[in-house]
Amino acid sequence: MQTSLFDLYKIGIGPSSSHTMGPMRAARTFAQSLSDYGLIDLTNRVCAELYGSLALTGLGHGSDRAVLLGLSGEAAATIDPATIDAKLAAIRDSHSLPLYRVRVIPFNESTDLIFHRDQMFPPGAKTQHPNGIRFTAFNADGRVLSTATYFSIGGGFIIADGEEITPAARAVNSPGPNFSATPYPFRSAADLLAIAAHKRLAIWEVMLENECVLKPFATDPVLEVRSGIARLWSVMQDCIDRGIATEGILPGGLNVRRRAPRLAARLREKEKSGQPSTDPLAPLDWVTVYAMAVNEENAAGGRVVTAPTNGAAGVIPAVARFYQTFVPNASDEGIVRYFLTSAAIGILYKENASISGAEVGCQGEVGVACSMAAGGLAAALDATNGQIEHAAEIAMEHNLGMTCDPIGGLVQIPCIERNAMGAVKAVHACRIAMSETEEHKVSLDQVIKTMYQTGLDMQSRYKETSLAGLALNIIEC
Repeated sequence: MQTSLFDLYKIGIGPSSSHTMGPMRAARTFAQSLSDYGLIDLTNRVCAELYGSLALTGLGHGSDRAVLLGLSGEAAATIDPATIDAKLAAIRDSHSLPLYRVRVIPFNESTDLIFHRDQMFPPGAKTQHPNGIRFTAFNADGRVLSTATYFSIGGGFIIADGEEITPAARAVNSPGPNFSATPYPFRSAADLLAIAAHKRLAIWEVMLENECVLKPFATDPVLEVRSGIARLWSVMQDCIDRGIATEGILPGGLNVRRRAPRLAARLREKEKSGQPSTDPLAPLDWVTVYAMAVNEENAAGGRVVTAPTNGAAGVIPAVARFYQTFVPNASDEGIVRYFLTSAAIGILYKENASISGAEVGCQGEVGVACSMAAGGLAAALDATNGQIEHAAEIAMEHNLGMTCDPIGGLVQIPCIERNAMGAVKAVHACRIAMSETEEHKVSLDQVIKTMYQTGLDMQSRYKETSLAGLALNIIEC
């Protein structure tokens, strides 16, 4: 176990964790390294080269914007989305880059930001992942001062070239917490269930004890973990509310109109007329609204929480809001159980498979989020550990093989609706699991292994390249 709940759930900006947050983090890390090694004052020019999926769909995902912001020292977790356009305009108008807030260097976007759409991997790279980015710093004479290659491996995580992708990578420039000290480390769902059974703990309690150990300097680790979860949930709820309240056309050129406000207005009209009392599926209509609201905010570059990625950011908050709004006797404790349990499930996918659409398709994004939400909802409803594992397994079993084929490289079609479908599917997976005994033929570990192998077997043109699927056939639609 090398991943925390607060690694999996990260506050950031849209539209993509792998193509926006990852490159921003990589750029900031490179700029920091120049400062650390005393090369900032010698740096006259920085070149960023993107490869593979980052090159093919980077413009649609805002990778160019992310690189400029990252080299300027901005972080996805702290930047105000409302200031981004102004910051980028200042860089482009002046043709200069504030390199990590230390000095200003000339920057020609046409020559210093290169998208190698015909190359899958950076030349000479040891790591083979389709989200590669290479930075090179030059002095005034054109001599190379420093070069570094990073890979954005999904969920905003990055690794430097040569580092192992699995188990989960930590932040490149941070030592991270001491995972070896966790009392209940687990590598598989079987481990997790065995530990929980032996200690007579629920899955969420296992996660809570592990997370508390990762807060060694906290006066009250339990309170700090719970406060952290409350913060994440607050950001998610704000995102839902903004998405429901904000109308207009999403950026990017597809002219996709935000639909969550209109759908929410229709549901409210039904509520006023008393129609929901005759419509047992009305709560699921709200699940659709919640998920679409979040992903429309994400597509607009707003503040979201990776869950476990930006492309799948709507599933977890939609199901949590469903629990909070429509489940009798829902509680804050239920929300805590939901997030701790869903994180445990997400860690299993992160460390044994992948959450990168460029590596395994959308089954690794919306599919994983659906699995996390199904298990988390079961935990919130006080299901047994066996039922939680079963819910997570059912949810992924029916997302296997899902491709990642965003039209125009934008996280809009089919991504926004796909989150709504994933959220509804999570609710159904939970209900199926809780209506049966704990015995079932396929284990969560088996379905995780299957998902990963399916992703590796999937043709690369169906994995976040916009070279096939809906992205290629949109003209015929």
